[in-house]
Amino acid sequence: MKVAIVGTGAIAHAHATVLAADPLASVVAVADPSPAVRDAFADKFEVPGRYDSLDDLLAAESVDVVHLCTPPGLHKDQAIAALRAGAHVVCEKPPVLSLADLDAVLEVAREVGREYAVVFQQRTGTAVGHVQKLLADGTLGRPLVGVCHTLWYRKQEDYYAVPWRGKWATEGGGPLLGLGIHQLDLLGFLLGEWAEVDARAFRLDRDLETEDTSTAVIRFANDAIVSVLTTALAPRQTSYVRVDTTLGTVEVEHLYGHDARAWRLTPAPDRTGGEPSEAPSSWTLPADDEPSGHTPLLRAVYAALRAGEPLPPVAAEPHRSLELVTAIYASASLGRPVTKADLAPGSELRNGFLHGIEDLRPTPA
Repeated sequence: MKVAIVGTGAIAHAHATVLAADPLASVVAVADPSPAVRDAFADKFEVPGRYDSLDDLLAAESVDVVHLCTPPGLHKDQAIAALRAGAHVVCEKPPVLSLADLDAVLEVAREVGREYAVVFQQRTGTAVGHVQKLLADGTLGRPLVGVCHTLWYRKQEDYYAVPWRGKWATEGGGPLLGLGIHQLDLLGFLLGEWAEVDARAFRLDRDLETEDTSTAVIRFANDAIVSVLTTALAPRQTSYVRVDTTLGTVEVEHLYGHDARAWRLTPAPDRTGGEPSEAPSSWTLPADDEPSGHTPLLRAVYAALRAGEPLPPVAAEPHRSLELVTAIYASASLGRPVTKADLAPGSELRNGFLHGIEDLRPTPA
């Protein structure tokens, strides 16, 4: 398959590295408005075609797949252009900046018979696949409560010095959309559909248009209740998802990627305060462990594309995590819980994120 990569910044290297190991894929072209960045990338990965823009690339090249590694504000128009040119699209998260935009992209994909795969790599890896199955079939019991923490650290003077970050028009949101969506997507992959969100959002320290911290309580359709905290202000960084069920506790703690060592399954004690009971053999994580990341995700996506099959679960259903982000922003702005019904087709809330942020930064002297 002939592949093009649009945007040659840091994350594009992860895509190109995986594709370089695939004997049935060839990156034939890249596009980036910065000649220095573009040429350094193309030289490293030996890519012949080099263009200033996606439009220039599509006018000159015929490709099977386009990878979008560009700022989120560009994803909708670029995805539609690539799909209409006959290419499948693999897009870095977040997929777009509103549910209405996602509806529009997926409608074009259906119309032209191409796929739109979104990169949520926290869903991948043998451990998470095993745990998701145990939760789905009831082996781990009924989910009751949980925790979803994205405690990351991003400095004003470097990370947020990038012109498109921290702005509603170009990044679309703050840490909730740019960072926490990874853990929210993993949470939804484990627990399924959500029902209600009650949230608040804050600017505590960083000089942004968007929030730098948010909190939420999510009730899922299975009535599990999960507390969510997302921030860019945590010097000791961690990503943590926990689900407590009627039979035990599932935990994964990591930073930017996990393997079986990051997961822990603890059976419930036989009595209050007692030692955990012995875990059933079915809970044992697979010995043949593959970590999460772009490698298993892109491998599964390309296998489906070559076979003409629907996208695999690790790359399908981008609505769920974007719905959760939309609901958290909406709840924080409206000052009330937001339900799944509030985001139904035709709702104004599908058109973008509401911006009700409480600015609690100290007033300058």
